[in-house]
Order: sequence, then C-alpha cells, then structure tokens
Amino acid sequence: MKHWEAMEAFVEVVHQGSFSKAASRLNVSASHISRLITHLEERLNTTLLFRTTRSIRLSEAGEKFYQHCRELPNALASAEEAVSALTQAPMGTLRITCATTFGERYLAPLLNDFLMQNPQVDLDFHLTNREVDLVEEGYDLAIRMGALRDSSLLSRRLCDRAEYLCASREYVDQHGVPHTLAELSKHKCLMGSKTHWVFSQNGQRKEVKVSSHWRSNSGPALLDAIRRGLGIAQLPDYYVKEDLASGRLISLLPQYQYPYTGVWLVYPRAQQPSPKLKAVCDYLIERFEKEDIFASWSKRL
Repeated sequence: MKHWEAMEAFVEVVHQGSFSKAASRLNVSASHISRLITHLEERLNTTLLFRTTRSIRLSEAGEKFYQHCRELPNALASAEEAVSALTQAPMGTLRITCATTFGERYLAPLLNDFLMQNPQVDLDFHLTNREVDLVEEGYDLAIRMGALRDSSLLSRRLCDRAEYLCASREYVDQHGVPHTLAELSKHKCLMGSKTHWVFSQNGQRKEVKVSSHWRSNSGPALLDAIRRGLGIAQLPDYYVKEDLASGRLISLLPQYQYPYTGVWLVYPRAQQPSPKLKAVCDYLIERFEKEDIFASWSKRL
C-alpha cells in the first residue's frame, strides 16, 4: 500500500505540474507528497523529478516510469466501480451444482427463468450425484438433499423432502410386506447411490444397511425397477408421490418413516453474499413457496 501511495502521488504531481496542487488534489500536505516521492526515488535508486522553486521536470527514468504508472489511478477507480456494481445488481457467472435428476427436472427450468430476468448473469450448472467441495472446486451454490452434515457452509431451506419405502403391487402380492425393520433382510432390496436407508425408530434417526442385488445412482432407473416388481426401495417423495396416489406403488413401513428433512441451498461462508447469489437463492425459494414445482413438472410429461 505504501508503494501504491507513492506511485499515486508521483502520477498526480506530473498531472498537476506541482507538489502543492497534487497535495490539494489528494487531500494531504505538500511535505507528505515530497517525502513519498523521495522514498520512491530511493527505492528505485534513481531520480524521477528535477525540482526547482518554480517547476518540476521529468528525468528520463521519470518519463519511463510515468508511462507505466499513469493509468494506475484510473485502473483502480475502474476496479472499484466494477466491484461496487457487483454489490448492487446481480451480474457475473453463477457456478451451481446439484444432483442430476433433481437438477434436470426441477432446477434447470427455474434457473433458466431466473436468467431471463437477469441477463447480466451467466450460468455454469453442473449436475452430479457426487458431493462436491464447494470451496475447493469454486462453486457458488449447491442444492443438497436430506440431513446436512456439520460444516462451515451456510444453508437455506428450499423445500420439504421425505423418503418413502415402496414396492409395486405385483411384488407385494408375490413376496408380502415387511412389518419390522428386521424383516427387510428377507426382501429383495434395490439400492440407489446411498449405502443405507434412513428410518425413525423410537423418535431417533436409524440408518439401516441392507444387502442388495440391484444398485444404481440413477433415481429414474431405481423407480423403473420398483415399478417392474424387482424389489423394494427408498426414494424421495417427488419421485413416487403420484405412483403412491394412483396405487401403482405401495408405501411400506410408514410407522418408521423418517420425518421431513429438506432440500437445501448450501453456499460458502462469506462476509457479504454476492448479489447474484442472494438473488438466485431468493428467487428459487420464492418459486418453491408459491408453486407446486413437482406437480408442475409432472404436467409437462
């Protein structure tokens, strides 16, 4: 900062043609300007200005130094204006990550609507079922499901989410239904990307690991397998609620269903969230609060 102050003083002296005018412009004393220039010359080990009682004149070294420094004050002002603009209106690139199916079905249409209303915002939308490191990989926002792990990240609730253990009528007719968690070991279990199922037992969260002959990290593939009677599986409500309502699928062990957890907007901690991040979070939460986004997607099928 001391070097910058000296260069700023030097450029202003050349612009104004005198130490006193430069001092007035920078709101400091002329003696302070003189000391800054002297220290700058000592650091560079050369004379930049020839001084007389009436005028100043650039040396050859001073002329060369001035050519490199003269745009610095304007560049700093432009940088400050750019940052100031960012703190006032949404602009710049938003890097967002989300689980694949939820992102494709529900987030992508809403984000596209958001971009239409905010043309100065660009989007980098990455869909993966892997839990990315937001800070390490440079993401502004992640949409995550279920119970959040303890971390230094901040979060806002986007919507409710519940998991349903389901089977088709054909499977139930052939294999019956489990009545306790222990009886799950007797059934054909279909697994998604998780290594366990989550239930509530005696008011406590209980994770149950089951053996599986079928596994996929794709929610739609898992749903198709349930519908075809290949076994039982646990899926979020937005996958199965229409099949449950129509009777195509049957809910199993409802007495052990874990209470609503949620879908979360998760982002790195910062002193002041950027306008683009705050705007997209506010927009998504408002849309989910005002509309049945899951039903809206189903109508498009």
